[in-house]
Amino acid sequence: MLLEPFYDPEKSYEENFKAGPFGAFADGKVSRMPLDTNGPKYNFLGFKVNSPFGIPAGPLINGKFVQAALDKGFDICVYKTVRSAKYPCHPWPNVLSVKVDGDLTEDLARNKLIANHEYSQPLSITNSFGVPSFDPEFWQKDLAKVVENTRPGQIVVGSFQGTKKEGQNTEEFINDFRTTAQLLRNTGVKVIEVNFSCPNEGTANLLCYDTKRSVKVARAIKEVVGEIPLIIKIAYFKDNEALRNFVKEIGKIVQGISAINTISAEIVDEKGEQALLGEGRLRSGVCGHAIKWAGIDMVKKLKKIREELGYSYTIIGVGGVTTVDNFFEYRNAGADIVMSATGAMWNPYLAKEIQERLAHP
Repeated sequence: MLLEPFYDPEKSYEENFKAGPFGAFADGKVSRMPLDTNGPKYNFLGFKVNSPFGIPAGPLINGKFVQAALDKGFDICVYKTVRSAKYPCHPWPNVLSVKVDGDLTEDLARNKLIANHEYSQPLSITNSFGVPSFDPEFWQKDLAKVVENTRPGQIVVGSFQGTKKEGQNTEEFINDFRTTAQLLRNTGVKVIEVNFSCPNEGTANLLCYDTKRSVKVARAIKEVVGEIPLIIKIAYFKDNEALRNFVKEIGKIVQGISAINTISAEIVDEKGEQALLGEGRLRSGVCGHAIKWAGIDMVKKLKKIREELGYSYTIIGVGGVTTVDNFFEYRNAGADIVMSATGAMWNPYLAKEIQERLAHP
């Protein structure tokens, strides 16, 4: 059963930002299992958390959304990806339901997918925001406030990415990551995540597919954040050897790897016309039930590579977690931490349901 989503797809990003969250996230009630009398027992990058479950970067668009998620028992919450300067959101609509029969394989993703405003189970959606950001003056204060109010056994993660600019050279691009990493560090966040998995400004080139540049950027960030654990978010790798080569280099630098983000596909309406209007929006990322196979596959690959290389990075599994059973599928595949965006949006009690199963297997 789909409940009222805490981010309303029928409203613009700006309207959600000002008036949200919605549904049960707006009731102000704390809804979670009673805490273990022995204290938090799950490990997350050197911190003890109440449960190994949370919400990844994306739907928690400001501190109000993060606080509501914490209140509902999502113990690891990622504050929406920020930038070094204000950056606009794509026009509405930003979220649509996508009809996919079964898994959205890479072969199927080469076809056009039909999207509309009718949300039903099994739920898959497309989201197209363009990684908007308010200016640092706002998000630093907003993030610092929610970090300060975090309860024991809960963690707020700060997510960010670099911004490409016209005429920018490689060093200037890397310096933008440095700048934003320092701005994030100043908020007091205990964990930082950098996004290497989103197409930047409508391009198809993902940073995580460029090992050499990814390593340069990750090293530059780590110099800035120091002892703060660094997570890198990556996309799906079809080529096992390419993933192994990437992880062999990046796994020496970062403390966590989060996978996956979305699977890109061409999104059209029922008339076969572009559903998300605007330049660079014909293709969009699909998430939810249809991409679960890819997230679990990546977790298995990352676990195998970690064992082969003798590394110790934390594996964060993301993609298609819409039920309690999905959470345990990820855990059994090797995920240390599991996160849900689409599933959590339409089921604000998913964390509590998972906690109940963890307490009473």
